[in-house]
This record gives sequence, C-alpha cells and structure tokens, in this order.
Amino acid sequence: MNIDDLVNHISEWLRGTGANSDIVISSRIRLARNFPNIPFPHWADKEQEKIIVEKAKAIISQAPQLKDASFFMLSDLDNLDKQLLVERHLMSHEHAMRSNGKAICLTDNEVISIMINEEDHLRIQVMKSGFDLDDAWQIINKLDDDLSAKSAFAFSRELGFLTACPTNTGTGMRASIMLHLPVLVMTRQINRVLDAIAKLSFTTRGLYGEGTQASGNFFQISNQVSLGQKEEEIIDNLEGVISQVIDQEKTARDRLMVKNRSMLEDRIWRASGTLMNAHIITSQETVELLSMLRLGQDLGVINNLERQLINELFILTQPAHLQKIEKKKLTPQERDVKRAELIREKLTNKKL
Repeated sequence: MNIDDLVNHISEWLRGTGANSDIVISSRIRLARNFPNIPFPHWADKEQEKIIVEKAKAIISQAPQLKDASFFMLSDLDNLDKQLLVERHLMSHEHAMRSNGKAICLTDNEVISIMINEEDHLRIQVMKSGFDLDDAWQIINKLDDDLSAKSAFAFSRELGFLTACPTNTGTGMRASIMLHLPVLVMTRQINRVLDAIAKLSFTTRGLYGEGTQASGNFFQISNQVSLGQKEEEIIDNLEGVISQVIDQEKTARDRLMVKNRSMLEDRIWRASGTLMNAHIITSQETVELLSMLRLGQDLGVINNLERQLINELFILTQPAHLQKIEKKKLTPQERDVKRAELIREKLTNKKL
C-alpha cells in the first residue's frame, strides 16, 4: 500500500452500511498492549523504542489477519502523509506529532490499524461501519490472541493488562461509537443527553477523538473505565447506552418532521444549494452543511444521493486529502477554492 492510494480508496467504516447507519457512523474498539520489562513509550529511550518497533513488527508479520498489511515508520512519512492518516481516523494526533521511533501498521480495507509507540507499545484498532461492536470485538479479540501467542504482554493478575494511562489498565479496551445527532443538537436536547451519559461513566468527544470538540453534529461516545470489567461487559454497557441515544435521536427526528417539517426541509435544501453552488468554502462550513445534507438523505427528503458519498466527502474535503488530490501543497485560501470545486464535482448530475 502507498499512502497516496488512500485518497482513491473508500474506508470500510465510511460505507454507510450496517445497523442503524442513518445515525451510527462507525463502531471502533481499541486495545492497549505493552511488552513486559520495557518502559512505556514516554519513558523509553531511543534504543528501547527501536526494540519495541522490532518486537511489534516481528509478531505482526506472523498474524494471519495482517498477512497483507502495510508497515510504515513514521519517520519515512512526511507531515501530509501523517495528517491524512489522522483525517482517516487511522492514527491519533499525538502519534503524528513526533515521528522518531514510531510506526503504524494498516490493512488495505482500513479495518485494522496498529499504532506502535504511541502512549502504549501497541494501540490496536478495529473500525467497522454502522452499529457493529460485536463484529469489531470478534476481529480484534482474534488478533489479540494471535499476537499474544507470539509475545507475552505486561499483565498483572490483580490489575489486568498494564497500560501507560491508569484508566486503560484492566482490559486495556476502549470501545467507541461515532454518532450523527443533528436533531438532538437542533432541538437543544444534546446537553441533557450528554450529561446523562457522563453520569454513567461514559465519555463524549468530537469527530477526531480526545481533545476535539463536536463538529458537524458528530459525537464519539466511549467507555471511561476499563479496570474491573470484562470486555463483554464494556461492550454490553456501551451498546445499551447507544441504543437509548439512537432512540432519542429518532424520536426527535420524527417529532420535528411532524411539527416543523417546512423549517427542517428549508435548512436541508439551503445546505444542498450552498454545497452545489459555492466557489469558496471553509472546512468548518463544509462539515456543518454536509451534516444537514446527510440528515436530508437519511430522512428521505433528498433522493438520488448515496450515504457513502456524503460520508466520503467529510473526509475528502479535509486539508491533507485536498492536497493529496492536487499533488501539491495548498494555502488555506487555495484549499477553500479546491474544496468547493470538489464538492460541486461530486454532487453534479445527482439531481437532488
């Protein structure tokens, strides 16, 4: 795999398929794993970082699910490559910040990615489209078993898997769901919903995870505690909470379509008109307008438009993707022009 090829490739999690895909964008499970008797990455020296990378590469090469995966040293990637991987949710901002001694492994369909020497020695991730934590768990559990068969991981009988951050100690699992909740936001119910979630020990983040604010009405909800719970318990608890949030968004959508359909359709068609005719558009405005376009498709207000295309536009209009498409660096102003051009091109002849 070449990083540049990703621009022309649809990630599995962007396909807009799976259960409740009108509201749930993706399901993701991450596992934190560390090799025994080696300091965590933040305390490891250069030689120890090299040992971690070598050990990781050795066990990854023997895992059947990673037979055709690509392995990259971050020091071999330029800043645009790394930003593109962040935009595709394949690695974190933190991992991209310092390249030395770090690596990443990716499968061609982008379902599996492994960050090496991020906060932990290994951050194993599986992402699926729609509400499908069970399938994501089956994939990552099998991969974890295969990797564990080739190397021991730091483990305590009392605490479970040992991790750099105490909140991950135990199972080392973070399960998360990315949701699109435009009507809960529009009707100002979202804060009440998020407050209730927080009281149940779940955390909410923005589109790009920790440290980011919600934009485009996207919210990532994940477990906050790993210690003292089995993996299946974490998944069951998260599924229960997410099911309630889905029901509330659906109820809010139904109510708004009955009580104020004209206002809602007006906002959807105004968003469509701007996207199809704008010649300059910022990243933030694009995300907000695409959110309304997606809502219109989900509600059947807009026809002849695939959910996958809208999901794809959320990613393709990000800064690194635009520059990869153009094969050159662009100023912010040039990106705003190219972004508008790309959107017009993608939506042309859709007869919305």
